[in-house]
Amino acid sequence: MQDCIFCRIVAGQLPAARILETPKILAFLDIAPVHYGHTLVIPKAHHQNLLDLPDGLWEEIGHVCRRVAQAIQLNLKAQGFNIGMNNFAAAGQEVFHAHVHVIPRYSGDGLKLFPQGSYKPGDLEKTAAQLRQAL
Repeated sequence: MQDCIFCRIVAGQLPAARILETPKILAFLDIAPVHYGHTLVIPKAHHQNLLDLPDGLWEEIGHVCRRVAQAIQLNLKAQGFNIGMNNFAAAGQEVFHAHVHVIPRYSGDGLKLFPQGSYKPGDLEKTAAQLRQAL
């Protein structure tokens, strides 16, 4: 896709700090990192989000994310890491080419990802039933 920034990176038309490449996957450093080493893992072929990815490609992305996470822990001394993927604008996706963030984490770094809520009485089982029916 010609107007996609990630497709242009894959094609070599835009620079990126590439750290790992397979025939189908590219991992490169995010230019606006949460912490040094924050990496984006993308399929080289254009797929808009998780729902567009073929199963085998999603599995390969997972393998690359694990390798990147191991390197982050070993070489950048990260005490942990987050794996995250934003899908659709409402979830914060800004580049509509599937990509997974591998984010180094350190104790006390102040990053809090998920504010927690609670279900109203009866809604937990009602919601579970709705999802089971859809699955």
